[in-house]
Amino acid sequence: MYHSSHSALGAGADDRYSRQTRFAPIGQEGQRGLSSSCAVIVGMGALGSVIAQHLVRSGVGRVRIIDRDVLELSNLQRQVLYTEEDVRDALPKAEAAAARLRAINSSVSIESAVADLTPVNADTLLAGADLILDGSDNFSVRYLINDYSLKHHIPWIYGGVIGASGMTMTYIPGETACFRCLFPNPPATGAVDTCDTAGVISPAVDIIASLQATEAIKWLSGNRDALHGTLFQIDLWQHRWMPLKTEGSKKADCPACGQHKFTFLEDNRLEPAAVSLCGRNTIQITPQSELVISLAELEKRLSRIGRVERNPFLLRYYRDDQHMVVIFPDGRAFIQGTEDSIAARRIYTEILGS
Repeated sequence: MYHSSHSALGAGADDRYSRQTRFAPIGQEGQRGLSSSCAVIVGMGALGSVIAQHLVRSGVGRVRIIDRDVLELSNLQRQVLYTEEDVRDALPKAEAAAARLRAINSSVSIESAVADLTPVNADTLLAGADLILDGSDNFSVRYLINDYSLKHHIPWIYGGVIGASGMTMTYIPGETACFRCLFPNPPATGAVDTCDTAGVISPAVDIIASLQATEAIKWLSGNRDALHGTLFQIDLWQHRWMPLKTEGSKKADCPACGQHKFTFLEDNRLEPAAVSLCGRNTIQITPQSELVISLAELEKRLSRIGRVERNPFLLRYYRDDQHMVVIFPDGRAFIQGTEDSIAARRIYTEILGS
């Protein structure tokens, strides 16, 4: 399902990592740990771009990258692996990233997958991972990763950024609280801002992703006692750094880590159903669970970034010159201007968050 490439540099490897191995906590032993490890990055947008280049430059032996999306010009403001040429070529992020990462370090095996991570393919895409890193922008995917992590006893590192704020935490099965202990349920659809409604600045992404990459280097090099052990939050605009201790947050009745009910991993309906409306250049997105969306609240958020029209029955959002989105109170939406179901789901996620 994924494409792999590997080539060794031979004797030059010692020179490549010399500054890193001189750092006492890593040394030669830690470098051997890195080179024998496999890290999987889910999502190759802003966070994933930074994480991947740090892990590849650090010499993690195998780096697998997973992403379903195709590059757009708006990505370049914060997704540091990509170029205007990649956008002109309409490359999938995973493939553009893989090419750039192989050029950075040919001694690392780069495995790329242009795919959604779902319950159906999780066993294939995450197989063999020593560590999973979250570069996604999707809560459903994070809950799926959490379930997979617990079921297979593989640690994972969460990260999220909106505006100038972000947070990250390293989850270790059997030791720390899990993602569902801290966030029992996904946020209500449309209730939280996304990068498309609140924006995001690139330095905030870099800091959160660099914290994730540092935690990964600690774990894979055998420096597990050095993990920060907190839900680490930042507000870069206000220069606030807030490491929140999570000892005692592990819940015995947590459905995931307490009761071992892996709902998100076993649910094959994480993604909303997408159906092309014949002859209309429109995709209908239908959520798989009942939703109640406040169109008035949604109008307030979306009107900050585009033209919105609302009546008692629906909301129209003019996303750009090509796409107009019609949203109903039950979460159903028409994405007008495309017959690409992946693009339609991406637009739906941009607006409603999951």
